[in-house]
Amino acid sequence: MKVGDRVQVKESVVVYHHPEHRSQAFDIKGTEGEIVAIVTQWEGRPVSANFPFLVQFGKKFKAHLRDFEIESI
Repeated sequence: MKVGDRVQVKESVVVYHHPEHRSQAFDIKGTEGEIVAIVTQWEGRPVSANFPFLVQFGKKFKAHLRDFEIESI
């Protein structure tokens, strides 16, 4: 997967920062979005991020996910 790919969440992932469900558990399984970044560096140094894929789901909602939690569509 690369930046710009459309993806769908295939695993059950519960988030607490969804703008419409603030501070409540919300499962984003089945939600579609676009990969906007793959975290490999921070301030010019390489990092091994646990959640390397930054996915934009809507205008106000982004989430960091693992590779096995998403699939290309």
